[in-house]
Amino acid sequence: MIATNRLLTVFKEYVIMALGMMFYSFGWVACILPNNGTGGGAAGLSLVLCKALEGAGISLQIGTMVLLINGLLLLISGFIVGWNFGFKTIYCVVVLSLSMNLWQTVLPPGNFLGLQEQIVAIVLGGICAGVGIVTCFSQGGSTGGTDIVAVIINHYRTVSYGKILIYTDLFIIGSALFVGYPIATVIYGYIMTAVVGYTVDMIQAGSQQSNQVLIVTHDPEKMADAIANNIHRGVTLLDAEGWYLKQKTKVVMVVCRKRETQMLLKFVRTVDPSAFMTVGSVMGVYGQGFETLNKI
Repeated sequence: MIATNRLLTVFKEYVIMALGMMFYSFGWVACILPNNGTGGGAAGLSLVLCKALEGAGISLQIGTMVLLINGLLLLISGFIVGWNFGFKTIYCVVVLSLSMNLWQTVLPPGNFLGLQEQIVAIVLGGICAGVGIVTCFSQGGSTGGTDIVAVIINHYRTVSYGKILIYTDLFIIGSALFVGYPIATVIYGYIMTAVVGYTVDMIQAGSQQSNQVLIVTHDPEKMADAIANNIHRGVTLLDAEGWYLKQKTKVVMVVCRKRETQMLLKFVRTVDPSAFMTVGSVMGVYGQGFETLNKI
């Protein structure tokens, strides 16, 4: 039974990652490509290289180029860092490449969504890409590209992951000028990258942000029992000392989702109307009842 549940969990993870990659690739193929846009990462570099190859009379689908770039990066990473990158990364890279080629084949050519403003199409594509990335990350996957570059660079020199992504994307988008893209496309590429990052941050913040509630009450054991038995949230008692009266006491600590905070505060008032409470936001809570550590 346990093995069956584990198998179903793994199957669900891979299905969700595939859906995330489909959404990511849809944003690129349906919104960015028809509007002569560009962006960062392996997909952005693929656009630049495909454009350069067109001048030499060679035509490649963007998904094929993405697979070639990620495959080369994984090969280099394997020889330099080691062959310890997860199967999920390889899976996401393959699904991403196949889904890009699929969308290019089945979707009508041109701006079939009817988006007249280029900036609107670029922003929509960035949102779709950001949603796809978060969906993939939530199941422990990776889209490859600059993620692999960051691993290779950090093998030789410790550099901030965020800085590597920013500098790499700046270079990739800027290089579009050398293959014939206009300056407006480059500017839109930077906007698209910012939209992707903002979308990822907003969704992750909404799914992971919780509140830490500290409760000072005259009967902490009674309060802890009441919360555990009625609210069904984990409770921790912290040793403390009231400095004014110099009396030893305990502070009740509860970590809960933001949407549960008001309910918890109202319940505490019913147990002890004179209780003193503080609420603080915490970003990323990992463990039982929250996000799992293997998905960080």
